[in-house]
Amino acid sequence: MAEQPAPVDPRELRVSDAERTHVVNLLQKAIGQGLLSLDEFTERTDQALAAKTRGELNTVLVDLPGLTHTDPTSPVRTPPVELRANMSTIKRGGAWEVPRELIIRNRLGSTKLDFSEARIEHAEVRIKLDVSGGTVKLQLPERAMVDTNGVQVIAGTVKDRVGGTSGRPRFVITGRITAGTLKIRRSGYVRIGNLVIRSPWKMGVASD
Repeated sequence: MAEQPAPVDPRELRVSDAERTHVVNLLQKAIGQGLLSLDEFTERTDQALAAKTRGELNTVLVDLPGLTHTDPTSPVRTPPVELRANMSTIKRGGAWEVPRELIIRNRLGSTKLDFSEARIEHAEVRIKLDVSGGTVKLQLPERAMVDTNGVQVIAGTVKDRVGGTSGRPRFVITGRITAGTLKIRRSGYVRIGNLVIRSPWKMGVASD
């Protein structure tokens, strides 16, 4: 049997002139909303018009909240990744790749996402919750911040030990929790000699 070719990284897909123009229009909206200065707009417009791949085109939008490419036929727009835990447990940890948008659906289940060592290429990660019973636990990187103002809680609880108004990456949590629990904490690190202890859960050897 012939060996199957390796899948193409979506970030390496080529983009069209129409997609570049659409992103420039989004940058114009960013000026109107006070998100960009004129100099920043000029610089990012040049980058967008010179972009050849999805990854290059996306870089001019990653830190602009609420501005995304919405053309459904364009490869620049990546749909949210959905995780479902129906009376089961879902775990993510280590060097996993974090999408820009996540949807977590819990039905009497448990979802544990450890972002401490994950590959996060976005300045902002949006997580939408649809939780009915069960628990969602989020372990954020050391310097991350989180916004939970968009979470609606009905007979449930939110335990946020991170909060903050600055930090990167920024996690924006929205959606609904019914009779469930959301727990958010940030990783901390203590160095003892050549040992690096992460709080909680992990110990390693310092690279230097």
